[in-house]
Amino acid sequence: MEWTTACPDWEKRIVAGESLIPPPLFPDVAEVALEVFGNLIVPDMVGRPRMRDVMPPWVMDYVAAIFGALDFETNRRLIKDFLLLISKKNGKSTIAAGIMLTALELNERDMAEAVILAPTKEVADNAFKPAMGMIEFDDEMKLKYTVSAHTRTITHIASKSTLKVLAADDKAAGGAKAAYVLIDELHLFGAMGSAESIITEATGGLMSKTDGFCIKLTTQSTQPPTGVFKTELDYARDVRDGKVADKHYLPVLYEFPQHMLDDEEHLQSKNFYVTNPSLGYSVDEQYLVSQYQKALLKGETEKQEFLAKFLNVEVGLNLRSNRWPGADVWLNYGSSELTLDVLIEQSDVITIGGDGGGSDDLLGMAVVGRHAQTRKWLIWNRAWCTQGALNARKSIAPKLLEMERAGELVIVPQLGPDTAEFGRICKKIHDSGKLNLVGLDPLKLGNLKEGIIAGGLPEELLVGISQGMSLMTYIEALERRLSEGTVIHSAQVLMTWCVSNAKLVKKGRVNLIEKQVAGTAKIDPLMATFNAVGLMLDVPEVVQSVYETRGIRTIG
Repeated sequence: MEWTTACPDWEKRIVAGESLIPPPLFPDVAEVALEVFGNLIVPDMVGRPRMRDVMPPWVMDYVAAIFGALDFETNRRLIKDFLLLISKKNGKSTIAAGIMLTALELNERDMAEAVILAPTKEVADNAFKPAMGMIEFDDEMKLKYTVSAHTRTITHIASKSTLKVLAADDKAAGGAKAAYVLIDELHLFGAMGSAESIITEATGGLMSKTDGFCIKLTTQSTQPPTGVFKTELDYARDVRDGKVADKHYLPVLYEFPQHMLDDEEHLQSKNFYVTNPSLGYSVDEQYLVSQYQKALLKGETEKQEFLAKFLNVEVGLNLRSNRWPGADVWLNYGSSELTLDVLIEQSDVITIGGDGGGSDDLLGMAVVGRHAQTRKWLIWNRAWCTQGALNARKSIAPKLLEMERAGELVIVPQLGPDTAEFGRICKKIHDSGKLNLVGLDPLKLGNLKEGIIAGGLPEELLVGISQGMSLMTYIEALERRLSEGTVIHSAQVLMTWCVSNAKLVKKGRVNLIEKQVAGTAKIDPLMATFNAVGLMLDVPEVVQSVYETRGIRTIG
């Protein structure tokens, strides 16, 4: 049997209100599952109706695709992995409970395990309550199942098979041998450093269960996607778009086409249906409009949260109104081919900037070269942090680990090796004969200065760069260069993150750059870039000898 889970025309389909879900591979098996699922009650609705009477068509299509992927003759599920990205209030918890109880009802194995894995105890409770209600308020189901609210466990009396709702934060997922796994609110796992190992533990039993499945449900995050959530979302989009062929993986993503985001059509209430396929069922349009109006009155943070949660708009570089203006075009001028070696080779002069470097902070480095022919600025960055910073900043640890895997961040055991490597890179550029100066925050010269000098760089090449108001000239210069298209950067995850973290703050008559969120929104490599830009602005068209004594001075 040949099939595909790609949906390359999804943009047309989602705007037209058409299904994003392929028909079941085995319709007869799907029909049985729909009968079971449809007969479950919805405990939190007036009158306790059956699923078949109140669920929107897309839900029934989704259930059919999941259970209809099972080849009954071989007991092998041909599509085993599922991701559903859907806006808040579209009945996700009720759907999750119904799917997992349907799996137990159709299961023919004694002592089988089904697991709903939630990121926190609160989310676990939210997932367990609908499942418990489907048993407790149905006389027929009560004869077949027992419910333990304390352990969040539902047990099939005859087969001793169980549905357990586990919270990742109580470490209960270890050792699970589940045949059916549903992971709820995947975006919250993205901020957990241990998420990958927790999910691996919970899904380990699927290796030996050919009829098993793993379903991941989530809304968008109120922060830029990170960790396991970003990895999953990127892969799902590639499969959906046909860039990656994986017929055993079914992504269903309710998100706006990029052209609608670019034209801000997602902000029009008439288009809220695009990411809310349950509109008119569990989602009330007037409620969405009211929530959006309230969010607009409260401020940018609340607006951002509404867009992420209720419209599935991914938080990116240009969502915040107080963003650094350079963020609007930053992504347009990246090239993954721009390595440090390429920058050194193609530049006629190079400046270096540094910033940060505390025990729980990032040390940021920026190398800015001037292309020998085009005169464009070439920008390459690197950052360092200690292992202690990961422990102190757990909310951004997954992002730091992601950047480490990309080779853009180096995690060192303690302070010292970071400044030493910073110094070695400075010396490498100095040896090329193209280094002009190294610019640092005068208040943070200390250990970084020692590391640079220890690496073999002449001390007279170190320059203090005034911060605060004086730095604004260099910030605006980079903005102007970006808007003109005369900058090429290395298209790094590191800098995309730092640029998205930068906000403009007006102090007096001057705009300054600060972090979006104090303590977690790091911008040190970006500040290092401004320092290097300040030096590049000072470089004459004809470069003087780098061995000319300049002394320690402050620019600005």
